[in-house]
Amino acid sequence: MARIVILGSAHPFRGGLAGYNERLALQYQREGHEVIVYTFSLQYPSFLFPGKTQYSESPKPNNLDIRIRVNSINPFNWLSIGNEIKKLKPDLLVVKFWLPFMGPCFGTICRIVRRNRHTKIVSILDNVVPHEKRFGDVAFTKYFIGGIDAAVAMSRSVQEDFKRFTTRPVLLSPHPAFDNFGERETKEQAKQALGIDTHQPVLLFFGFIRDYKGLDWLLQTVARDDVRRLPFKLLVAGEFYSDSKPYLDLIKQLQLDDKVILHTHFINDEDVKHYFCAADMVVQPYKHATQSGVTQICYHFERPMLVTNTGGLPEIVPDGKVGYIVEPNVDAIASALVDFYASNREGYFATNVALEKERFGWDKMTAATLQAAALVNKKP
Repeated sequence: MARIVILGSAHPFRGGLAGYNERLALQYQREGHEVIVYTFSLQYPSFLFPGKTQYSESPKPNNLDIRIRVNSINPFNWLSIGNEIKKLKPDLLVVKFWLPFMGPCFGTICRIVRRNRHTKIVSILDNVVPHEKRFGDVAFTKYFIGGIDAAVAMSRSVQEDFKRFTTRPVLLSPHPAFDNFGERETKEQAKQALGIDTHQPVLLFFGFIRDYKGLDWLLQTVARDDVRRLPFKLLVAGEFYSDSKPYLDLIKQLQLDDKVILHTHFINDEDVKHYFCAADMVVQPYKHATQSGVTQICYHFERPMLVTNTGGLPEIVPDGKVGYIVEPNVDAIASALVDFYASNREGYFATNVALEKERFGWDKMTAATLQAAALVNKKP
């Protein structure tokens, strides 16, 4: 049995990062390890956060040791937390890295922990190069990577990005299927919960709305005559993390009010199942990407998916088997949507999703982190 510390977002914070770390901690515990999660007392200053609130309305998980300690912008706090974890002497420190902004905080904590000459530090990488570039990205990322011993990338593109910064070991293990949003329900139950006609076919766009996720492309696709005449409605579910006006203007300009259902608020964990179970297919028309937690919710709820041929998305969506991989443009997205309904693909894809999801167990991610740690040679 190992003592493991996870450093990153967790309750009382909301969203996929917190859900990921909590689910990872549960998996380590199920495998017999002792786990402590260090999360934030302050994650983002309010002026840097694009949503309405950073905090979850769900109750704290009662089976996890979550310590609310880390202030992402206070260097004195970084020193304190680094020394606190250093003295705990965990066998493994796991750090989820998704944003260069966190590089100074996480990099400093890791450097201090390493001084105990015992703890091995492994980062699970969402991104190395961020989707939306900002000043200081390269310097902050380089500083963080200098503080870890090894990494696990969740897509080949991220693995290659990491190798541009360092020769430290980096393994590849895909994002596990998110199985912490409850059990599947029937389409009828899901649509009733959402207030949608139970006979209405639904396509789902899900998640925080950022410009790189291509919702504008999807709206333009839905407005095409060959797609507009299809029987579905597009359900857009997720909070705007970029300016909502261009999207709302586009819906009005393209006369899509009768074709689009907007649920543009934060979707609580307990409601996620309704959206996925209501959908015929989940559409991710991303302009660029590394990997996506949305695809892994699709796997859990056994929903077909359409993704664009960008980043790591094609690695986890076998084309023509569980859905479509299309080129990132309106014409390609439209062709796939027409084929999906004209050829009645839903049942075939859904059956294959149920088979394919066995590749994405959480035990594979915990094994990858432990394997990465085993590649690290600590000096006595």
